[in-house]
Amino acid sequence: MVLISLVREYIGRMLQDISGMKVLILDSWTVSIVSVVYSQSELLQKEVFLVELVDSMSKEPMTHLKAVYFLRPTSDNIQNLRRQLAVPRFGEYHLFFSNALKVTQIHVLADSDEQEVVQQVQEFFADFCAIDPYHFTLNLHSNHMYMLPAVVDPPSLQSFCDRIVDGIAAVFLALKRRPVIRYQRTSDVAKRIAQETAKLMYEQESGLFDFRRTETSPLLLVIDRRDDPVTPLLTQWTYQAMVHELIGILDNKVHLRNVGTVPKDQQEVVLSSEQDAFFKANMYENFGDLGLNIKQMVDDFQQIAKSNQNILTIDDMAKFVNNYPDYRKMHGNVSKHVTMVTEMSRIVEERKLMLVSQTEQELACNNGQAAAFEGVNKLLNSESVSDIDCLRLVMLYALRYEKESPVQLMQLFNKLASRSAKYKSGLVQFLLKQAGVDKRTGDLYGNRDLLNIARNMARGLKGVENVYTQHQPLLFQSIENITKGRLKDIDYPFIGNHFQQGRPQEVVVFIVGGTTYEEARTVALHNAANSGTRFILGGTVVLNSQRFLKDLEEAHTISRASVIL
Repeated sequence: MVLISLVREYIGRMLQDISGMKVLILDSWTVSIVSVVYSQSELLQKEVFLVELVDSMSKEPMTHLKAVYFLRPTSDNIQNLRRQLAVPRFGEYHLFFSNALKVTQIHVLADSDEQEVVQQVQEFFADFCAIDPYHFTLNLHSNHMYMLPAVVDPPSLQSFCDRIVDGIAAVFLALKRRPVIRYQRTSDVAKRIAQETAKLMYEQESGLFDFRRTETSPLLLVIDRRDDPVTPLLTQWTYQAMVHELIGILDNKVHLRNVGTVPKDQQEVVLSSEQDAFFKANMYENFGDLGLNIKQMVDDFQQIAKSNQNILTIDDMAKFVNNYPDYRKMHGNVSKHVTMVTEMSRIVEERKLMLVSQTEQELACNNGQAAAFEGVNKLLNSESVSDIDCLRLVMLYALRYEKESPVQLMQLFNKLASRSAKYKSGLVQFLLKQAGVDKRTGDLYGNRDLLNIARNMARGLKGVENVYTQHQPLLFQSIENITKGRLKDIDYPFIGNHFQQGRPQEVVVFIVGGTTYEEARTVALHNAANSGTRFILGGTVVLNSQRFLKDLEEAHTISRASVIL
């Protein structure tokens, strides 16, 4: 069963077993968990009368209602509950937690329930945001922590790691599995998280993870975003990834408030493969095919709208009224997708992204330093190319040719700095220090030219893909290596004495520093091919280039401050 189904089942059971009108009380994290798997109309069907946040609730007594709390088991939430149980607003309290409670927390809750209003306390392991069937995120605000140099070890780094371990543990508790654990050798933070996860699963809470053993243990692979800094820097050309890159997606919602004259009910739209059949069918399609499919959807809608205008009889009217909810839903869906594609087309034209992306793809996929330098240099001279796109181009060039062309690289640094004072602070150099060739484990470029030849031959048989979607993330190679039993122990060591017996049938790859929708697409397409090994992808956040650069800037600022001190 995939994660999104498991979380839906948890929430469904939680609400279904409590009859009558309910208030659902969430925290700032669990509101994301619930919102990506349940719509407001579905909550209403479960008799949820009201949704409130635990730290900003009204004090109005509602003793006729039953309170269903779904919270992370944090000390703040426990203290909030303690105060609320002292003066109960509701007739009944049903307490559910997204992860394991500590014994001391259970005692606090028991001591606080002096009026005996608590009917049940349960742990539902859903301490992660299941945004797609095989893709989850932890939405960590402090995501830049992973990129800090080892000499900078702020106290907040431990809470960052603890939160990741909690999220990973919840995933495996939901799946009812205990994995063998491997990590990226060159990453201190990946090793730390892998070790702490193993300690939790095999020592501190070994009883909790003592599930029936499968023939081959599942695998948890913890890797570092810095092993593939190229993927989050590239312009995207498949639907879901492109929306996130150019507009932004958070918890499967897209904000369109700043897009032209969008009506109020379309200013925030849901983009979920579980709730939108058109999106599910097209989320991995490239931009050209997407345009054709949207045109077909508009044509189909116009036919239905035309037939609704021909209301001549009472029967016609009754038919229209019965079909009206579906008609309204279809109208909203068509409007949503047309609005997003129109806005993305505007941004592509305004930022000359088709021109920029050709050079990006050449840098990521093909070898040819002289032509690459000329292409980047030409775009840096163009006033129609934005500063942020110039920065991405220089970063991609630097990652590819850092050892081969130091003179040309310095010329690009200077040209970039002359365009924008913001980039005089050495952001590209900091990226090379943190994610340059000496820091990476995977073969980000070494065999790409041979891979491209093979891929292009395959495409020639299936129909040529366009130049903008040549790139395959490094994760593609990792999946291939795991599936074929070729993941090297020296590069990805095991934790402890728990080794893999045979090839795993279930693999969770967790990327410290964040996933991308391009990587989620890679995982989904692999799973659809039914190779015998199912992959789930998780990470600290879902990145687009803006978020990746923001994390880089924050880490750079902290690093410089620590040097000065």
